[in-house]
This record gives sequence, C-alpha cells and structure tokens, in this order.
Amino acid sequence: MTPEELSSAISACLADAVRAGELAVDAPEEVRVERPKNREHGDWATNIALQLAKKAGMNPRALAEVLAGRLSSFNGVKSVEVAGPGFLNITLDAAAAGALAKIIVEAGPVYGRNNALGGHVVNMEFVSANPTGPLHIGHTRWAALGDSIARVLRASGAEVSAEYYINDAGNQMNVFANSVLARLHGRDVPEGGYPGQYIVDLGHDVLATHPDVRELTDDAALPIVRHAAYEAQMRDIKDTLAAFGVSFDVYFSEKEGLHDSGAIESAVARLREQGHVYDDEGAVWLRTTDFGDDKDRVLIRANGEPTYFAADAAYYLSKKDRGFPEKIYLLGADHHGYVNRLKAIAACAGDDPEQSIEILIGQLVSVNGAKLSKRAGNIIELKDLIDWLGKDAVRYSLARYPADSPLTLDPELLRKHSNENPVYYVQYAHARSRGAARNAVDAGVARAVEGQDVFDASLLSHPTEGELLAHLAAYPSIVGKAAEFREPHRVARHLETVASAYHSWYDNCRIAPQGDEEVTDLNRTRLWLNDATSQVLANGLDLLGVSAPERM
Repeated sequence: MTPEELSSAISACLADAVRAGELAVDAPEEVRVERPKNREHGDWATNIALQLAKKAGMNPRALAEVLAGRLSSFNGVKSVEVAGPGFLNITLDAAAAGALAKIIVEAGPVYGRNNALGGHVVNMEFVSANPTGPLHIGHTRWAALGDSIARVLRASGAEVSAEYYINDAGNQMNVFANSVLARLHGRDVPEGGYPGQYIVDLGHDVLATHPDVRELTDDAALPIVRHAAYEAQMRDIKDTLAAFGVSFDVYFSEKEGLHDSGAIESAVARLREQGHVYDDEGAVWLRTTDFGDDKDRVLIRANGEPTYFAADAAYYLSKKDRGFPEKIYLLGADHHGYVNRLKAIAACAGDDPEQSIEILIGQLVSVNGAKLSKRAGNIIELKDLIDWLGKDAVRYSLARYPADSPLTLDPELLRKHSNENPVYYVQYAHARSRGAARNAVDAGVARAVEGQDVFDASLLSHPTEGELLAHLAAYPSIVGKAAEFREPHRVARHLETVASAYHSWYDNCRIAPQGDEEVTDLNRTRLWLNDATSQVLANGLDLLGVSAPERM
C-alpha cells in the first residue's frame, strides 16, 4: 500500500462515516499522511481528525476514534491507534507494505512522478550570464539548482520552459568586441576592457571564420568581430552547460527579441494604455510605487534611450505573450532590489504578482582551494570546477542545500570515496544494489520463474525491510514537496535516508543464497526490493542531474 492509497483509504472512511451520519463535515480533497518520527508509533500518521474536529463540532479524539474503527477493517491495515490529542498512527501489515517493491519496479522511471502541478505552465529563467566571458563560480549554483528545480516541477506535472536570457545589447558588447579586436592586433585591451587569455582565444575563433578581418579598419572590423566573438563565446557557454548536465529550451536574445523587434516600444505603449506610464522632465516613467516599489522607474531616458528596466518590462510581457502565466526568476544574491520592481511590472501589466511571478534569490557559493582560471585570470571557471571535482559531486553538493543558505564546498570531502561524502554515499548505494542484483542472478535468483513473476510481499517481514519500504514509499511525496517549495535539496536528503536504510538492510538480509542453499521465494522477493531501491535512487539522482553508476 502506497501513501497515496492509504490517503485514499482514509478519505473513503471519512465519506462512509458522513454517509452513515457519524460525522457532519466536508472532507478535504486530500488527506495527508506522514512518516512518524518514532517508528514505534507506526508506519504512517495523520492529523486529519485535528483538522476537521472544529468543523465537525466534535472532540478530536472522538472523531479519530470514528475513523480508527473504520480504517482498522481496511484491507492491508494491521492496526490503527489514536494517540495524543487526536493523531491516527497507522501500521500496515507486511504484505501491504511489501507490495510496494513490485509496484516500484514495474513503474520504473515514472515512480515518484505525480500530477500535483498538472496544468501549471511555467517559464523559468536562470543562469543568464553575460555573453562576454566564460561561466564562473557565480553562475554555478543556479545552473545546478535551476535545472533541478525544473526537473522536479516537470516530475510533478508542470509544463516548464527553461530559458536563458542573453544580455547581448548595450555598451558591454562594444567593450567586449573592442577587447577582442585589440588582442587580434596584439594591442592591450582598452581601459575597462575584458582581460584574460580567453579574449585572445576568441580572437583565434574570429580569424577562423574571418581570416581577413585584420586587414580591415577598426570601424569596419568591429561589427564582424562583435558578432563572431559573441557566437564563439555562446558556444563555449553552451558547451560548459552541457558538460554540467544543464539544458535550456529557449535562449532569448535581448538584442533581437527586445531591441531590434520593437518590443520595448510596444511594451511602453501597452503599459501606458494600462494607465501606469507618465512623462516627466522629458523622460518616460512607470508608476511602480502604486504596487509596492520604493520609487517610480524610468523606462525611457530624456535622451530617448531605453533603460534596463524598460527591457525588464518588455521581457516580462514577452513571456506573457508567449503563453506563460507563471514566471519564475532565479536571481543572484545581489538582486534583492529586483523583487519589488519585477512584481510591480507584473501588476502594471494587469497580472496578479502573487500568481504570475516568483523570484528566488540564491546566496553565494565558494569552494575552498579553488584556483583562478588560467584563461580568464580573475575568475573561477565552472569548466575548471567540473574538471577538478566532477560534474556529479558539484551538482549534488549544490542541490543538497537550500538556495538561500550561503555555502562553502569542501573539495577534499567531495573527492573522498567514503561515507563522509554524501554524493559518494548515495551513488555507492545504487552501485551496491546493482552489484547485489548481478550477484543474485549469478546465483540463480530471478524475479520471475518460467515467465511468471515470483513475489510474496508477506515475506518482507524483517525490521530493516519495513524501514526501507517506508522510505521508498515516502519518495513520491518528497518529490511533490520539492516541486511545491522549489527545494530539490529535499530529494537529496531523502536519497541519503534511502541509502542508509538500504545499507542497513543489505547488512542484515541476504538476497542470494549461501553455499548450497536452494533459491527460495524469499530470495526472489528480496531481489524485487533490491531492484526497487535501485530504481528510487536512480530516479532521485536523475532529478538532481546526477548519474547513477552501475559500478564504483
């Protein structure tokens, strides 16, 4: 019996009690069941009686007693105890609990997926590093977390478009192009330009496609260099993201999508129609103070130039026009000031900011002992972190903590092949389970005999089996919570719990027979449980963008 099935059983008991006149209350659509902290209190617990007592006009314990009497007779429920002020502690019989192992194996990669966010259409923007240099440690956290958040949202039924905003407009692109052009001619970069070997390397990329560019005047060469160097830098960014296991559905160009297309002018006109734009001292303003911002914002300067804020407004409207009622922005620690102004844009556009826009702020991450990039000189490149520590170690470690907590990674720990290293601990549990499966097959243990599945859930009666099954059963709800709260670290921490329970079970319960012992149904059934654990670990690691190795 899965937690979802138990929840449905409690809901059915509520409905039956209402029909029988034992209760007079409107039951909620979903009854939450949770693992009690103390396993002696049962497999699952619910506080539904406490939630409904006031509405039902009953003492919570009396309401709980009504439900307990009905639920106790439910197939698969061993016992129900009313505890404290009205909690229901539920213990399943071994067969009902153990049946989950087969369910998980048969579900395969879809186990844990749910439809809690079905119907939600989300645009999620993250990383969005300027295309003037390589990705560095400042982008690393949101690359890992953003991709994992997108994965858990999809696993909970949401339709998610991951988007990278390319800030390829403005003077920074001219500074970038002039830096590359200067190095092409062996000159120092201009004051305020971009330093580093990568600028020289980009010059070589430009020459590969435009071998005669150095023969042109600087004025003629600059647009060619700007475009070619930009294209080469974006290839480097995309290649680094791919090496990190991160992909985007949309790369949105600020220059093409907002400036060249006339979207900024259109956005100003639309916001003016909404009644929130006014003119003052030659400039065009958006009255964002009406919606909680600390001051009104300039859209168009007195010289006719649009501001960054105008681009932000046009970009928001672009997402809205492209069919995304929900928009998630993942911003760095220095972007707290953007929260109110972005919400004000949503309100000025006629949307409910509490529904249409969500802004997540991530804190800084550092790595002890990390060296500055040899190519860029003044930054720690993401590419170097991947080469040094490995994609899996970096991604798992970043996904293991809430985004709003400052984080320092310990390279010595992340490189250890020991239980102290969380990513190794979880990956090793998966590899160990796959090794156990191979050994079992070599010993003649199979989940099926002559084409028929052999599975007796009642045989999974060892205490470590109940513990492991309970954690496997909780996995779907963990995924749902990770999506609801945008917290993939919940998945990582749960995988560590599953790994711990698996290692304990493995040490106490043999899958393969010893010596000349015959293969029994217990061996076959335990193979199902072993493989179910493999599946949950693999599914969870995939949500974190981390591999599930077969061997270690």
